[in-house]
Amino acid sequence: MRVNLTKKEIINSLYMQVGFSKKISEEMLEGILSIIIENLKRNKKIKISNFGTFLIRSKKSRVGRNPKTKEKKIISERNVVLFKPSKDFKNYINKNE
Repeated sequence: MRVNLTKKEIINSLYMQVGFSKKISEEMLEGILSIIIENLKRNKKIKISNFGTFLIRSKKSRVGRNPKTKEKKIISERNVVLFKPSKDFKNYINKNE
């Protein structure tokens, strides 16, 4: 079962756990996300200790196919964001409670 975590839910969690106002919690989350995005654009790699590494990888253009119509199209060259979790993060997720 897939559950989506929204920015609003993260902001409410910050508000409840840290005690900042919702406006400050929202600004803090937006600030953190913008720092991650800007550094990814500039450096192409971000490592957060005990959490994981975000990195940008370039994908070459290739020929793709629509499975319904079998029509072939060229998928353009693009950058994708990858996330590799740290060992600590993996251990925490796989820990039996």
